[in-house]
Amino acid sequence: MPNQEVLRRIKESEAEADEIIEAAEAEAQERVNDARETAEEIREEARDDAQSEADERIETARAEIEAKREEIIAGGEDERERLQSAAEDRIDDVIEHTVKLFKEEVHAQT
Repeated sequence: MPNQEVLRRIKESEAEADEIIEAAEAEAQERVNDARETAEEIREEARDDAQSEADERIETARAEIEAKREEIIAGGEDERERLQSAAEDRIDDVIEHTVKLFKEEVHAQT
């Protein structure tokens, strides 16, 4: 009888050990799954942050480009106005010079 009692206790201990191992494996798998979920959340948050940063940099660059464009346009308009004014100031001189050349040519032919 004592041998059977020992065998029963051994079997109970083995069954208890199997339950402990099974519970530990399930808990380990749950921890692994939780860690994977957390890692995916971190990766997704990092991707979102990177995309937001990239979008912000693009908007900043666009604003800088637009400001530079406006500066160039304003400079071009100023230059055009300066050239137009200079040309208008010379119109009378050019007309007089042209008329003079025309008269000289007419006198040369007569």
